[in-house]
Amino acid sequence: MPSTAEIAKRYFAALSAHDVDAALECWKPGAVDRLVGTGDLIAPDGIRAYFSMLFGAFPDFELEVLELTTARGRTAVRWRGRGTFAGPGKFQGFVANHARLTMEGCDVVTVEDSLIVRNEAYVDTGDVARQLGLLPPAGSAAETRLAKLANLRSWAMTAMRTAEPERVADGVWLVRGGFPVRLMNVYLIEDTDGLTVFDAGIAAMGEGVNAACARLGGVKRVILGHADADHRGAAPALDAPVYCHPAERAAAESDDSFRTYYDIAKLKPHTQPFFRKMLPSWDGGPVQIAGTVAENDEVAGFRVIDVPGHAPGLIALFREADRVALVSDLVYTLDVQSGRKGGPRVPHPAFDLDVEQARASIRKLAELDPSVVWAGHADPVTGDVAGQLQRAALAPL
Repeated sequence: MPSTAEIAKRYFAALSAHDVDAALECWKPGAVDRLVGTGDLIAPDGIRAYFSMLFGAFPDFELEVLELTTARGRTAVRWRGRGTFAGPGKFQGFVANHARLTMEGCDVVTVEDSLIVRNEAYVDTGDVARQLGLLPPAGSAAETRLAKLANLRSWAMTAMRTAEPERVADGVWLVRGGFPVRLMNVYLIEDTDGLTVFDAGIAAMGEGVNAACARLGGVKRVILGHADADHRGAAPALDAPVYCHPAERAAAESDDSFRTYYDIAKLKPHTQPFFRKMLPSWDGGPVQIAGTVAENDEVAGFRVIDVPGHAPGLIALFREADRVALVSDLVYTLDVQSGRKGGPRVPHPAFDLDVEQARASIRKLAELDPSVVWAGHADPVTGDVAGQLQRAALAPL
């Protein structure tokens, strides 16, 4: 029985001869040739199509094996390829431009029963693109201009989605997001084993929140204040276990952006289309819940407070040491129909499960005498916080 190295040599000799049929004889049907960073080819048809395209676009393509190393049933083949992009065929959609190409790469070939069952091919695709004229040469003025354009785009996309994190309390950071006005709040809490994310904002904030977490040490867990679309939106992008109150689990794992108790008709007629359109766009989709939290559980130095009413399982986080409260949608600090900011108020009844229960939960928080209340949207409640909460709980809607 031929060795793994012998099968690899036979395969590369066939490719060097542009003999696609002989190359395919080395493959087990259905096996995967993974072009790392590009995609997978499935034997035999995917491999046949790729190399037929390659040899058609580079008629003089030469392949030289530089080194083979075999261990544990796999052979690493370091190779060099040369050719002229002369056509007549296209290569991955690009028309021949007569560019001369020299590239090096490495294939890691796995063999079972004298057939290749998997290959992983590594090539510097950026260098290939430069040689073919698809990207400007390294260090050129054109590359500098392209980098500036890419940086401008990155800045613009970041500006539209999230702001830089701001420290709002000891070990607590706020990431604001939303466009054109950043009214969505996500909180990052530093802990001994990494960051806890409280509330997950909207889907468009995913990349920005991820970046902020990376700079601060990486996210370890996500706690949802509740499962509304604009508070679970970025959670699927954060690649961390997600927790919520037991009463929010079904909604968090649902693919519905509208809670069953929403009554959009309670909004002013001109704002109803806005929320019908925006709620699904804010939503990142269903969230797999890893576990639940409830009253008096400890989370990153904060105590969980059950504050239902706006949502059946709405929670807030309260830290006894400095009386900082992170409250999700327990209160609004803006008018959701006009965007005007102001003092705390009961969330709009169009989105509440039980308004009277929401009032009771606001009073419950006021009794803790918080020093500051950071809401799920807009600005915090400061100053006479308990007094403002008590008045908000009594104010007519």
